[in-house]
Amino acid sequence: MSSDVMAIQTAEVAADRPWLQVLHEWVTTVDHKRIGVLYILFALLFFVIGGIEATIIRIQLMRPHSDFVSPQVFNRMFTMHGTTMIFFVVMPILFGFANYLVPLMIGARDMAFPRLNAFSFWLTALGGFLLYFSFVGGSGLYGAGNAPDVGWWAYAPLTSRAFSVGHSADYWTIAVLVSGFGSIGTAINIIATILSMRCPGMTLSRMPLLAWLTLVMSGLVLISISPLSAAQIMLLVDRYLGGHFFDTQAGGSATLWMHFFWIFGHPEVYILVIPAFAFASEIIPVFSRKPIFGYPVMVAATICIAFIGMSVWAHHMFTIGMDSNANTFFVLTTMAIAVPTGIKIFNWLGTMWGGKIQFKTPMLFCVAFLFQFLIAGLTGIMLGAAPFNWQLGGSYFVVAHFHYVIVGGILFCVFGAIYYWYPKITGRMLNESLGKLHFWLFVIGFHLTFDAMHIPGVLGMPRRIYTYEPGRGWDTWNVIITIGAFIQGIATLVFLANLILSYFKGPRAGNDPWDAWTLEWSMSSPPPAYNFASIPTVASRRPLWDLKHPEDPDSHYE
Repeated sequence: MSSDVMAIQTAEVAADRPWLQVLHEWVTTVDHKRIGVLYILFALLFFVIGGIEATIIRIQLMRPHSDFVSPQVFNRMFTMHGTTMIFFVVMPILFGFANYLVPLMIGARDMAFPRLNAFSFWLTALGGFLLYFSFVGGSGLYGAGNAPDVGWWAYAPLTSRAFSVGHSADYWTIAVLVSGFGSIGTAINIIATILSMRCPGMTLSRMPLLAWLTLVMSGLVLISISPLSAAQIMLLVDRYLGGHFFDTQAGGSATLWMHFFWIFGHPEVYILVIPAFAFASEIIPVFSRKPIFGYPVMVAATICIAFIGMSVWAHHMFTIGMDSNANTFFVLTTMAIAVPTGIKIFNWLGTMWGGKIQFKTPMLFCVAFLFQFLIAGLTGIMLGAAPFNWQLGGSYFVVAHFHYVIVGGILFCVFGAIYYWYPKITGRMLNESLGKLHFWLFVIGFHLTFDAMHIPGVLGMPRRIYTYEPGRGWDTWNVIITIGAFIQGIATLVFLANLILSYFKGPRAGNDPWDAWTLEWSMSSPPPAYNFASIPTVASRRPLWDLKHPEDPDSHYE
């Protein structure tokens, strides 16, 4: 029976069941594929919410002396946008793809600990819902007051009882703490799955790069989220048990919180960007019709990024007045991490060089990622120079750099991954015309917003301001930035429409619409509950390509 007929019959059976039964199956599932989909849907929901918050921020800053929202609401939007995007959009969607793809790519039937997998997702979801409950908790029975207004980094003393009245900061603290436990559980599961459940023949040197990079990312999660969780517990002790870890009036140290937070915060950038690298490393070879250039070097560069990335956190703290030895050390490590990152960019370009490139929508997003991540890296090196950082560390130049990494780098790769694996997850192809419209609108909006944002930063526009005086040279730039944000919003609506319409009306994908070579494309779309009827045996890094092209002299490319 063909995979298309099986998919039609499965859909018909699903349509005949009561919706409460279907909902119960999804809520109680331990299937790694369904949990991966739940992560992705959860992240997309919060992506829309975080985008609305960003739009409110940009409307407020569009012109001087704006009163679109009050200063209190602005601070809440500012805090909720940053926290949402990092903890409840990018991390969950990356964990979602890891959950869905890693067992399929390594020839396993599920994750090592299916119940822990489900528990970890629901912890993450609970964290997101707790954070947003602060909006509606009110000042009555639950005492939440309103959404937290401490910034996504929650520097002391903003989180002290004197500054943060009510319980909104507590919702922020507990939400991030709970979601952190969920992330640690997922990381343990991924590591155990990759190290102990690979199919016969799949040595570490034959694993897909996505599996390798996900393994490294999971190790970083274990190392970096633990200090953040410890700091959150210390903060709760300060607020409720009379502790003074971060209370400068009682001998504590506000700088201690900064160290704890950025020991997490900068490796977090690599936790987010390494899976983006993994997506690019799977998509670019397929649409270049060439194996990845320099596989061992790509793996080694990723491990180097993870190792060096643990030692660069205090470049976020150049402006607090560290001594010259500390400044010098963190300048050197910041410069050093550019080397393995640059190696990766050259490897992707080497893969494309001489290839028969097909500019499908997933490839377009990856090509844009290469260009934009290069710019993000260059501005990062600029900010890694302490004297330059002293001048612009508190300006919108840093906001532009950070969003170049998160949006221009990570989000573009996430979009590419969605367009690439959507056929496998749903059995339907996304509309290519709508996909390219989404791409070009988002590229235009992105560059209008974040290219322009560098300029007011250089002209002295501070971060974290609610409004500003006219005549400082920032007015026109802020209008351009806000227009770009609206264009990105329109592009996102096109993207969401494409997801929904294609799910119901898209052409059927078949098993392997991209003529790819990793194991997930060897089964039906979507895959059966058990994944593989019999566990496969592999003989190279491109097992599916070997089966389809035995005459290819590079078939067993190692």
